[in-house]
Amino acid sequence: MYQFGECYLVYNVNVCILLDMLKRILWIFKDTLIHIKGHFMSQEEKLPKILIVEDDERLARLTQEYLIRNGLEVGVEPDGNRAIRRIIAEQPDMVVLDVMLPGADGLTICREVRPHYHQPILMLTARTEDMDQVLGLEMGADDYVAKPVQPRVLLARIRALLRRTDKTPEDEVAQRIEFDDLVIDNGGRSVTLNGELVDFTSAEYDLLWLLASNAGRILSREDIFERLRGIEYDGQDRSIDVRISRIRPKIGDDPENPKRIKTVRSKGYLFVKETNGL
Repeated sequence: MYQFGECYLVYNVNVCILLDMLKRILWIFKDTLIHIKGHFMSQEEKLPKILIVEDDERLARLTQEYLIRNGLEVGVEPDGNRAIRRIIAEQPDMVVLDVMLPGADGLTICREVRPHYHQPILMLTARTEDMDQVLGLEMGADDYVAKPVQPRVLLARIRALLRRTDKTPEDEVAQRIEFDDLVIDNGGRSVTLNGELVDFTSAEYDLLWLLASNAGRILSREDIFERLRGIEYDGQDRSIDVRISRIRPKIGDDPENPKRIKTVRSKGYLFVKETNGL
């Protein structure tokens, strides 16, 4: 009787292992089919490609299925080190990136891929970890959402970020703003200072263009949040402040005594048209 029970236990363990292996194989197979489908779609029909970097298999699968049902092509990568290679090699339209991962963590991934990847990165952070949010933005993330997040909220954030970079030919009419040695070309989404091209993340560029195209006008944080993220400012989010602190030195502004992008206390930010004599 003991031997029978022991064999039964071993049998159950083997079945569980086999089922887990089959589940992982099906997951990989499903991801592969999505890639193949996307490859053979015409350019007009091709869906935006999202890469989810998340080691929680169940959460990643549910998120993937929800986003696919809502018109996106979605791949999943659970390992941080492999994610770095995939992001650089595949160049997805957007990355949804968890912070806590096996291998390289989300902050490391963001830092490593940014010189080679210029599409939006949406960071998933713990609700109470403000430092993760700030560090993620400093490493080059475009936006963040706190976990747990409702699928429809995540979808709205993804679509908002994709709209920033999904420019039609009509949207890309050459718009060029010059301020002394600073040139901002919205047609090519490029910034030059003293004739040298300056590297900006997508979110940094969008904020700079918004401020520069409203030069001489104070924009409140509420205005900026509504126009860039499509959500109301909650009075606590520091992402705009972090991006301003990163933009200033890139455009030759002194962070300690800024003359180009000024902070107007209790009101917002002002992009100054003329800095001569200030």
